Amino acid sequence: MVSDERNAHEGPATFREVFAPSEFRAIYASGALTWFGDYLTKAAVSILVYQQSKSVALSAAAFAMSYLPWLIGGPLLTTLAERYSYRTVMVVCDLTRMSLISLVAIPGLVPTQLIPVVLFASALANPPSQAARSALIPFILTGDRLVVGLGLITSTGQAAQFTGYLAGAAISIINPHLALFLNTLTFALSAVLIRFGVRQRPSAMTTAHRSHLLRETAEGFRIVFGTPVLRAIAIMVFASMLFAIVPEGLAAAWANERADGGNAHLAQGMIMAASPIGFILGGVVIGRAVRPDRRRSLIRLFAVMAPLALVPALLDPSPPVVALLTAITGFAVAGLMPVANGLFVQALPQGFRARAFGVMGTGVQVMQGVAVLLTGLLANRFPIPLTVGLWSLAGACLMLVAALNWPTSDRFEAAIAAARGGAPDNGSEPTVGEPAGPATVPTGQDQSSGPQARPPASQAGVGSA
Repeated sequence: MVSDERNAHEGPATFREVFAPSEFRAIYASGALTWFGDYLTKAAVSILVYQQSKSVALSAAAFAMSYLPWLIGGPLLTTLAERYSYRTVMVVCDLTRMSLISLVAIPGLVPTQLIPVVLFASALANPPSQAARSALIPFILTGDRLVVGLGLITSTGQAAQFTGYLAGAAISIINPHLALFLNTLTFALSAVLIRFGVRQRPSAMTTAHRSHLLRETAEGFRIVFGTPVLRAIAIMVFASMLFAIVPEGLAAAWANERADGGNAHLAQGMIMAASPIGFILGGVVIGRAVRPDRRRSLIRLFAVMAPLALVPALLDPSPPVVALLTAITGFAVAGLMPVANGLFVQALPQGFRARAFGVMGTGVQVMQGVAVLLTGLLANRFPIPLTVGLWSLAGACLMLVAALNWPTSDRFEAAIAAARGGAPDNGSEPTVGEPAGPATVPTGQDQSSGPQARPPASQAGVGSA
């Protein structure tokens, strides 16, 4: 077992250290497979539904169904992950999604109008599955291995998005049903990896500590927004999501205004791919080349840098320059998110990991949706460069305020120590329902747990693991 003891001034954890535990290798491979399959399906289903219905609205609805469970019940669904063994939750969710997607993969079995309904049912398994995965990781990785591991997972998610969309579109040219069949295989293999590669652990919440889902879900909100350190991280993450997604959301219209014909499609793809590429590059560079203590100190800089990089959009740059600015934003977000993830998880009581993931994952989805909706409405009345530039300038001001109010290192250390040892963080942590554990304390923390691991977004936020 690789030691977790690492001086803050030493170099970052290595990938070899991160991948040393076999359980992490299984979880990492499982996540990469399911993410790739999800994006493969989104591309394939959009094409399949459009081919069968010739309806743009129905095709868009099929694409959007995977996000709907997060928006209407993410925190509630993730609460289920606390009630049962994390391994069991992940395996059951994988098998459920495999079964439902296989119905759509069989030609003619599901009428076109019902495909979005089946996809919605399948997507209901996403929140509890991702919550269980995120809550399990800190049992396996601790210290800087946790931070580097989370950064690697998030970067892999970005790569899976890019390759999944590309593969889904390419395979669908031949046969969309083939792409869906491949997705069922990714879920099946994921279930096998988790079942035989991850150790069974007790549920985070015993039957004796259960109340009802709504109350347990509310406790997730209370622990996130009632704990000063966790609240600061949540505000920083949610605010960053208001700006990082904007170039992708406006890419189609932006590209068509600045390019013609086939060049417009190339320009759109360039802009949309820039953010994932920047994030992957940032995750690798910052995760491997920057000391742990230095990463923490750079959070404020990257927080302001993320929206500030898009302010030059006011000058109406060409699509390649827009893509470069978007990549810089992605790089900055990669410098912010994994470190914020690690801090969030380590300061989070073990029995609330999955529920906190639900709060964060849903918040990220909502913030991204609001950002795209509002900037889209503004871009209908004002030029896109003006809209993006001023929106990003406002974002830089907002992130500067968040950075100035960022907790001190001592405050983080106190919160992490409280989560590890069961002592209240100077009375700041709210009293909520107690999770399972060999010993419970007034704050509901499990004294048996070590350093914690976090919740996402979604792919790009806290809670993305």
